[in-house]
Amino acid sequence: MTLLTVWPDTEPGTVVVRTADPVEIADELKQLGVRYEQWPVIPGVTRENALEAYRAQVDRVTEAEGYVMVDAMEMTPSDDPAWLESAGAARRKFLAEHTHDDDEDRFFARGAGVFYLHVEDRVHAVLCEAGDLLSVPKNTTHWFDMGTRPDYVSIRFFHDDDGWVGNFTGSEIAKSFPTFDTLMAGR
Repeated sequence: MTLLTVWPDTEPGTVVVRTADPVEIADELKQLGVRYEQWPVIPGVTRENALEAYRAQVDRVTEAEGYVMVDAMEMTPSDDPAWLESAGAARRKFLAEHTHDDDEDRFFARGAGVFYLHVEDRVHAVLCEAGDLLSVPKNTTHWFDMGTRPDYVSIRFFHDDDGWVGNFTGSEIAKSFPTFDTLMAGR
């Protein structure tokens, strides 16, 4: 279940919006210039077959938005110490507030992750799950949490071959808000 939670950026204990209704989520996010769509969930999707499984949707978004590169990535939990260290390092990096010089479009074919959009004086946490496409406009201040045991397959869309380069703000704001694991537990 997709979930949108909105807080004042200085009061992480005060929820001003909380909804799991896809229409309400899309309407709230549209006010921020953020595109949110739901696509059908296809069982058994992996990094290797995701692009082909969602070919029609991928082609539609690529053509409409002018993307030049599309890929799929997969995070699957493991108890291997090297995987745990790698996943932890990736999580720490994306938990830092940042912007990109390009839109960040991501579709979740499997699993979940949370995008936290810091717009004006509010933080909008979008808990995305399988079937959700979120397009974060370029220069939108945000962070991403994939949890302590990341488990997802996502399709990513890029306007250039460099991918998303983070411009980190140095803010510690992300430490004040509920994490992916906390949001998942509280649904």
